[in-house]
Amino acid sequence: MTFVVKRPAGRWEIRESVLTPAGPRARSLATFRTLNLEVLAHAEAAAETGFDRAQVLVAARRAGAPIEESRGDAAARNLLAELAAGDSPSPGLARLVLDRLASIAAPELAAGDSIADWVGKSDDDRGTALRDLLELSDRLPAPRRGRLRFPGLSPVAARG
Repeated sequence: MTFVVKRPAGRWEIRESVLTPAGPRARSLATFRTLNLEVLAHAEAAAETGFDRAQVLVAARRAGAPIEESRGDAAARNLLAELAAGDSPSPGLARLVLDRLASIAAPELAAGDSIADWVGKSDDDRGTALRDLLELSDRLPAPRRGRLRFPGLSPVAARG
């Protein structure tokens, strides 16, 4: 099993669990400050057990480790930010981008998903939105304590 742990001074480690005659042990595969393809290749070469890059990336995200953005992700993020700002590519270039994106099997976003609105936002903008949301949740009424009571039902005379 491979996992990611935080170390002192902003460092991170990719580690794997191995079973030894003395019991289970964890050994370091790679140390990094930002996880990138080179670090993953180094860790994969050092692994004694199965190494799944996708699983390591999930573990790194879960642990909060910084992950280097791919060039494709950076370009997509920049394009989305430009589109949000009202600047769009020429029609010919837009058609080429759409054709290439259509050939990629990507999950569809449901109507109303607004993740694209946040792609080009700064950490300050995201932090402000989070604080606003937390302040809103503080203003919600507290749940009632105790057992719920429903009004009694009384028979109503039939009207004729």
